Amino acid sequence: MLLEVKNLSKEFEKDKPVVNNISFGIKEEEIFALLGPSGCGKTTTLRLIAGFEHLLEGEISLNGKILSRTGHHVAPQKRGIGFVFQDYALFPHMNALENVAFGLGHLPKHKREVFAEEVLCRTGMGDFKDRSPAALSGGQQQRVALARAIAPKPQLVMLDEPFSNLDAMLRDSTRKEVRGILKKAGMSAILVTHDQEEALSFADRIAVMNDGKIEQIGTPEEVYYKPKTRFVAQFLGRTNLFEADAVGVNEIQTNIGPIKLDCQACGRIVCSMRPEHLTLEKPNGTASEKTGLIVGREFKGHDITYHVLLRGEHYIVHTDNRILFKPDDQVVLKPLEPAVVLRDS
Repeated sequence: MLLEVKNLSKEFEKDKPVVNNISFGIKEEEIFALLGPSGCGKTTTLRLIAGFEHLLEGEISLNGKILSRTGHHVAPQKRGIGFVFQDYALFPHMNALENVAFGLGHLPKHKREVFAEEVLCRTGMGDFKDRSPAALSGGQQQRVALARAIAPKPQLVMLDEPFSNLDAMLRDSTRKEVRGILKKAGMSAILVTHDQEEALSFADRIAVMNDGKIEQIGTPEEVYYKPKTRFVAQFLGRTNLFEADAVGVNEIQTNIGPIKLDCQACGRIVCSMRPEHLTLEKPNGTASEKTGLIVGREFKGHDITYHVLLRGEHYIVHTDNRILFKPDDQVVLKPLEPAVVLRDS
């Protein structure tokens, strides 16, 4: 592992941990995301790794070198870590080239601008080297800030909510560009974000945080399709939760009928099924059939979201645009995939 975080804890008020005994590792050339709601401890974790905060307990090491532990703290500028702040923090009195060259004090003066310009070109900003930050768009400022962070060739780059100040269209394109730059440079990075779509599309692996703890770590596909807790299931997009009594087999009886499970289970359980793992059919009129009522419909072009009320329970179903129903239609809900049993049932 390039970065290892072991049993990390931090509190600003006694007995009120902001980060509570978390552990994770980051591999070489990996983009890792800390995802969670505001106040969950993700930015504090980032600041602890960067050295801007002192830990209470635990250990942080980078490439085998201990950066932080009780009684030992390496200064931020000596950690070999680049940092891209939420507001970019570019120097307003310097142009783009000077901003990037600022962190290259270890190079001879005549080489700084040459190398800084080379890094700007790698981020697509070579033609804007003489512009001040005020003369750049938000996306351009973002790329200059990234160039400044990677120019000293850090072992790790930290990105704290880096796209939150951009409008939706620019956020999407800039996110793709930044990911491409990091991958082409072969750099490892940590992204902090509260945006689920951002984490899922940008990171190789994601740690979902809640109330100072890590609830789950995995690839975007793992945390989305195989959530381990109710919080992860609900935070990473819409989901349908089913409660039932399991009897040691991989199937349960629910309001909508029998549903397969992703594993065998016993006792009272809660399981999750994503809306796209359900579909709708017309009733065939049999007496045993369980029908629901469409109470809402959201047409989105390439797909449709239906809200269905069945026996007092509300269900969400995503279908493609060829499955057409109207509000007040009677429908039958059919599972397409097994439901995922949550460990905090």
